[in-house]
Amino acid sequence: MAPVPMPSALTFELLGKCSVTKARAATLHLPHGPVPLPIFMPVATQASLKGLTPDQLEESGCRLCLNNTYHLGLKPGQATLDAIGGAHKLQSWPHNILTDSGGFQMVSLLKLAKVTEEGVRFLSPHDGAPMLLTPEHSISLQNTIGSDIMMQLDDVIATTSPDLARMKEAMERSVRWLDRCMQAHKNPERQNLFCIIQGGLDLDLRRECTAQMVERDTPGIAIGGLSGGEAKDAYCKVVDTCTGLLPEKKPRYVMGVGYPEDLVVSIALGADMFDCVWPTRTARFGNAITTRGVLNLRNAAFSEDFSPIEEGCRCVCCRKRDEGGLGITRAYIYHVTAKETAGAHLLTMHNVQYQLDLMKRAREAIIEDRYPAFLHDFFAKLYSDKGKYPEWAVTALRGVGVDLLSDDAS
Repeated sequence: MAPVPMPSALTFELLGKCSVTKARAATLHLPHGPVPLPIFMPVATQASLKGLTPDQLEESGCRLCLNNTYHLGLKPGQATLDAIGGAHKLQSWPHNILTDSGGFQMVSLLKLAKVTEEGVRFLSPHDGAPMLLTPEHSISLQNTIGSDIMMQLDDVIATTSPDLARMKEAMERSVRWLDRCMQAHKNPERQNLFCIIQGGLDLDLRRECTAQMVERDTPGIAIGGLSGGEAKDAYCKVVDTCTGLLPEKKPRYVMGVGYPEDLVVSIALGADMFDCVWPTRTARFGNAITTRGVLNLRNAAFSEDFSPIEEGCRCVCCRKRDEGGLGITRAYIYHVTAKETAGAHLLTMHNVQYQLDLMKRAREAIIEDRYPAFLHDFFAKLYSDKGKYPEWAVTALRGVGVDLLSDDAS
C-alpha cells in the first residue's frame, strides 16, 4: 500500500509545448525562487562549484545547482550543518539547491559497499569504520542540508549489467526505499522529495517502476541509472518510454546527463532537468564547450589566437571589457591553463554559461514553437557534415517527428 501523498513545496507552470516533439518549456517555482525549464544544473559537489565564487555562479544565471549529500554528510557533517542552518547559509547561496541521496557515491566510489534491504553498508573513507546509509539517514541528512529538491535513496546498479534478476530486485527495492524516504521526510512543506525510476535498459521494468512511482505522487520525478556507459540509442529508448508515462504537470529530471547533444535530444524526448560534472570537470583539462564542439585550448594552435573563447558568447570571459566582461582570449587560456588555476576558473565560467545559454535558447525555441528548426541549426553547427551526425541522435529524433537529414527544418 503506497503512503499518502505528501504536500508539495513547488509549482510547475507549463508555458509551452513543441507541436512536433515532446519538448516542454515551463517555470518551476521552488522555495528559493523560480527556475526556468528546461534547465542544466551545475554540480557544486561539496557546496562549492570548483573555481567559482557564489557570486560568479549567480552571475551566470544559475538558479538551481547540486550539492552532494554523501560528501556534505562526511564534511562538514550533520552537526555543523545543523549549527549554521543548512547548506544555503554554509555556501552563501540564495538560490535553489538539489541534493542527491548519497547512494550513488556509495556504489561508485567505495568498492567495499554492500547493498541490503536495510541500506548500503560501507567502510568510512576516513577511518575505515563500518557505516550504514539507510533511506531514513539519507533523508535526515537532506532535511538538515535544507535542499529545495531532495532525492530518494535508490538501489543503483550499472545499466550494462547482464543480471536481469538483480536489476529487477534493485528496481523493486528502490520503490520500497521511496516509501521509507517519504515516511522519514520531516519538511515536506518546504523541501521537495523526488522519486527515481529504475529498471536498467529493460523497458518493461521501466514501465512497471514508472507506474509505481507515479502512484506515489511525489512533487517531481527522476529517471535514474543512466549515463553509465550504455549505448545512446538504448538511453534514448528508456527516456522516451518513461516520459511517455509521466504526468504532464510534474518536472522530469534525467540524472547525470550533460553533453550538449544529449541535452537537446533528451529535451525533444520530453525531459526537463539535467545535471553533470562534465562541463566543470572538462574545464580543468583546458577544454572549452562551444557551438562548434569542444576546443582543447592547451593545444599550441591557440598560442597566438587573440579571439574570445567563442565569438558572440555573453559569458563574463568572452565579453569585451567595455561590455562589462573580462575580454579573455584563447591565447591567454592557452598560456595559463596548464600552470595556473585561473585558466580552469575562467573556462568553468564559460562552460557553465554555455550550458545555461543552450537551455535558454532551447526554451525560447519551444515557447515560439520552432524547436525542430532549433535542432537542425544545433546539429548543423556542431557537425560540419550531415554524414557525421550521430546515428543515435538521428534515430531518436526521427522517433519524435524530426528528420535531421532532411533539408526541411520546419
